[in-house]
Amino acid sequence: MVDATITNDRPDRVAVASQWQLIWWAFKRHKLAMAAMVVTVCMYVVAIFPGFFAINDPILQNARTTFYPPQRVHLFDTTNGFEIGLHYYPMKLTRDPETLAAIYKEDTTQEKVPLQLFGRGYTYPVLGLFESNIHLLATTDPSKPLFLFGADRLGRDVYSRTVQGAQVSLSIGLVGVAMSLFLGVVLGGISGYYGGRIDFVMQRVIDFVLSLPTIPIWLALAAALPQGWPATLQYMMITIILSFTGWAQLARVVRGRFLSLRTEEFVAAARLDGVSEGRIIFRHMLPSFSSHIIASVTLAVPAMILAETSLSFLGLGLQPPTISWGVLLREAQNIRSIATAPWLFMPGIAVVVAVMALNLFGDGLRDAADPYNK
Repeated sequence: MVDATITNDRPDRVAVASQWQLIWWAFKRHKLAMAAMVVTVCMYVVAIFPGFFAINDPILQNARTTFYPPQRVHLFDTTNGFEIGLHYYPMKLTRDPETLAAIYKEDTTQEKVPLQLFGRGYTYPVLGLFESNIHLLATTDPSKPLFLFGADRLGRDVYSRTVQGAQVSLSIGLVGVAMSLFLGVVLGGISGYYGGRIDFVMQRVIDFVLSLPTIPIWLALAAALPQGWPATLQYMMITIILSFTGWAQLARVVRGRFLSLRTEEFVAAARLDGVSEGRIIFRHMLPSFSSHIIASVTLAVPAMILAETSLSFLGLGLQPPTISWGVLLREAQNIRSIATAPWLFMPGIAVVVAVMALNLFGDGLRDAADPYNK
């Protein structure tokens, strides 16, 4: 149901509006979902161009910066008058005289290191098409690197690795859901459109898949993958494993909608007009509840991201040198690491933000697509 405030100025535009326009008008009223959509879009932009948003080479190791703490970026400088510009100071290492624990403090006695917007840094590939060395934020002194999220046990930049890990963790959710969507729509559509024995057999297959314990199946299939496989092959296999049980629930929803739609007048009119069955399914029936499918897919993406993160965290998913949020969280598996370097849990915060944004976005999209939602 469309709110009356939408049509105060033009009461006739609802009558001529398309389904997608009505969904967009309803979605815009959901402020939290709009904010979540902005966050989601920003995270996927970062995932598409991680090298541009990174500061340091994510695989570069430095023994002198082991467990380097996060550094502060300053905008104003009052040490020599008053200056405006992004900069930071190198850290100075001291030792606690009693425990010998490492203590890092900003060394303002050293010269500040300016930061450049759209500066040049390490070279990275862009979508596998060409290479670039332009970064959103770049240091003017590579010998004094900036660690926004600190460094890990090998001296690698946690921030740059978190940004790089977004490419794998966020894309594996989209690819996995795309495969589940294809299987769910095709198999569920066939089951609901034809009915009879085909529907009976398909429903028993779906019942079997839904009865499988998801986590043990994921663990068993992931553990069966050879450890020596290339990173790209591991990525594809993990995606297939995550899609193995994700299609059944969507197939059941699609099947129910097809059962209710196949007796509708517009479907009967299409049959009498000699339209092929494929065109009836994909041109007439699917578009009638495509908004519901999109909302379901949006809510399924965070589940895929959490599944990949969990498998990689347990050592049964993606393996180093592949960088994903789950692989990065393996650095924070023990209490000692968290106590010594709590910034190693920053990829976990990225997972929480991504999952919350996607869930809120999907929830708002589902409410907007519901014709009975007020």
